[in-house]
Amino acid sequence: MPDQINIDIHAHFFPERYLRLIADEGDPFNATCDFENPEGPQIKVGERASAPMHKRFFDIEARIASMNEQGVDVQALSLTTPMVYWASPDLGLRLSQAFNDGCAEYHAAYPDRFFGLAMLPMQAPDLAVQELERVSSLPGIRGVYMATHIEGTELSDPSLFPVYEKIEALGWTIFLHPTKVVDPARLKKYYLTNLIGNPTESAIAASHLIFGEVLDKFPNLTVCLPHAGGSFPYLIGRITHGWRVRPETQHLKTAPVEYLRRFYYDTITHAHPALDYLVSLVGADRVVLGSDFCFDMSYEQPVAFVNENPSFTPQMRMQILGENAARLLGL
Repeated sequence: MPDQINIDIHAHFFPERYLRLIADEGDPFNATCDFENPEGPQIKVGERASAPMHKRFFDIEARIASMNEQGVDVQALSLTTPMVYWASPDLGLRLSQAFNDGCAEYHAAYPDRFFGLAMLPMQAPDLAVQELERVSSLPGIRGVYMATHIEGTELSDPSLFPVYEKIEALGWTIFLHPTKVVDPARLKKYYLTNLIGNPTESAIAASHLIFGEVLDKFPNLTVCLPHAGGSFPYLIGRITHGWRVRPETQHLKTAPVEYLRRFYYDTITHAHPALDYLVSLVGADRVVLGSDFCFDMSYEQPVAFVNENPSFTPQMRMQILGENAARLLGL
C-alpha cells in the first residue's frame, strides 16, 4: 500500500448471501427480503422496512467505481440495520457467517481495498465468541461491528463480557452503530429516528461502557463511535458534572471526561464547526474518515469534506483521512 491511503471506516455492505438467507429463512421471524422491487432488494423485519438498496451495497464493481470517484482507497465493510439480533441464535450465527464470509470474498477480490468488521450473534454471547474464533483467521477481517444495544440488552451487561475479552485479546476495535433507537414512536415523524435517534444512541452506549466499567475491566479495548460520537461529545460536561454530584454514578473512580480518548469518532457531522469542536475535544488522532456509504444520509464526497475544512493542517488531514484508521485496522 502507498504511504497515504484514505480509509472509510463507516461503509455499509450487504452480501447477496446474507440477503438470500433472510429471504429463505426469515419467515418464522416475520422477516423478508424482496428481490422483485425494480429499485433494488428491500429487507423488512416486523414493521420496519429498509429502503430499496442501490446496487453499490452488494455489487463489487459498482462499489469500486464509487470509491474511485470519491477518492476512497479502502473501505472497512460493515453491516447495518436490521443486523442479526432479531433472529434465533442459530440463524443469527448463520447470518453473521454469511456477512463475514462476504467480507472475506471482497477482500480476496481486492485485498488492498476491502477489509471487514465482523458481525456477531450477540444475542447468544457463547456463539459470538465461537464466531470470533472462526473469523480471527479469516482473511481481511480486522475488527467487530456491534449495535449500540442488543435487543434491549445494554453494552454494560456482564453477559457480554466474554465477547469483549476475546475482542481485546485479538487487539481489534469495536465499531458501534444504532439499529433500534430509544423511544422510536416519538421519533417516527420527520425521520427523527435517524436525525436525532441515531446520534442519541451513541451517547447512551458510550455512557453504559463508561459507567458500567466496561472500559475499566478491558483497558486495551477500543471503541469507535459513529456519526462523530453523536450527542456524546457535546454532553460530556453534563455527564461529568453528574458524576460529581449524583450518588448513582459515584462508583466510577475516574471522571467520565477522562474516557473521551478511549473512543474513536468518525467524521460524519455534516458541519465543519461540529467536526472542529470534536477535534478540539479529543484530538485529531482520535478521528477517522467515515461516509455512511451509501445511504442518502451519507457523504457522497467524504474525502473532500475533510480536505475542505479550513481549520485542518496537512498533518491533521493525513491523520483523519487514513493514518488513524490504518492503525486501528492494523494495516
